[in-house]
Amino acid sequence: MKLLYITNQISGPGGLERVLSIKASYFADELGHDVHILTLNDTTDSLFFDFSSSIQTHNIELKNSPIHYIKGYLKGIKNTISNVDPDIILVCDDGLKGMLLPLFIGRSRPMIYERHVSKEVAKGIGPNNLFNRLKTRLIYLLMRLGGQKFDAFVVLTQQNLKEWNFPNNIVIPNPLPFCKGKVSTLNNKIVIAVGKQSFQKGYDRLIKSWKDVEKKFPEWKLHIYGSEDPSKKIEKDIEKLNLSDSIKLFKPVKNIKEKFIESSVHVLSSRYEGFGMVIIEAMACGVPSVSFDCPYGPSDIIEDGKNGFLIPNGDIKALGKSLIYIIENSEKRKKMGAYAFKSVDKFQMSVIGEKWNDLFEQLQKN
Repeated sequence: MKLLYITNQISGPGGLERVLSIKASYFADELGHDVHILTLNDTTDSLFFDFSSSIQTHNIELKNSPIHYIKGYLKGIKNTISNVDPDIILVCDDGLKGMLLPLFIGRSRPMIYERHVSKEVAKGIGPNNLFNRLKTRLIYLLMRLGGQKFDAFVVLTQQNLKEWNFPNNIVIPNPLPFCKGKVSTLNNKIVIAVGKQSFQKGYDRLIKSWKDVEKKFPEWKLHIYGSEDPSKKIEKDIEKLNLSDSIKLFKPVKNIKEKFIESSVHVLSSRYEGFGMVIIEAMACGVPSVSFDCPYGPSDIIEDGKNGFLIPNGDIKALGKSLIYIIENSEKRKKMGAYAFKSVDKFQMSVIGEKWNDLFEQLQKN
């Protein structure tokens, strides 16, 4: 079967790129599909994640005005579809343009949309005024208009169905990016957070909660791995609370598994998610997770009190208290870590790959 992915880029260190590298490579190498990936203004000369060598990549280069950009983008997609002649098209673009593709290029063959982030991202970070509320409502309307046109609209969790209640909805979680193996001893005095510095990831909230943790356990460290964003002023927030010795910022690393194994607790402070892949990554290393119960994802993975803790979204004090609890109760932490390790088997790539293959075959039959 010939598959064509349409996405923005695959060269970076983001979560979407990571998931795509795992799934596309599995489809090509293990299931024998002919996989193509179409990118926009991207280069495959230096990929952060490893993609199968059998995957063929295509790229659209656009550097003109908005009107020429849109025309060139749609023309490039149509030309690639014509040249590749795929059996199925998969759109991995969380932006509005991705959701509207069936309206712009038509549906000459089955089309699947993969949603990797919450609908909340459309609200942005601007003031809650009438203009922004109307803008968000318009975006939601266009999303709904485009989303229903796909043959399948794939979301990552059961909770995501609250946002995208379409007749073409299908739930297929993200897969584990690595095989289970060595686990953490949970003895190192390190709490780990992973994700780019952004409004979504909520590190401003995490830093405030860590102040309470640092007061009681000054020997424990918070390690944050993710792409830097100077506009978020995270370093200034850390300095302002005198936490420079306690919180360390690191750039993304390819083998994040090693960092999870060196840690004893994972924390997720996001305002919203599409899934929360870092949670299953941590659990695959035997590390329990403390997470805000944000929309959506964490509540589908974390069994509160068993393999981690779910905290009311935005309750900074409660997040700090849960981190303190899991730090000072080592036996409870290790019991939760052992259960976490077992609880992620359902996210193995072989299990998730079978769900995808069933969908491909079903769409071809129809």
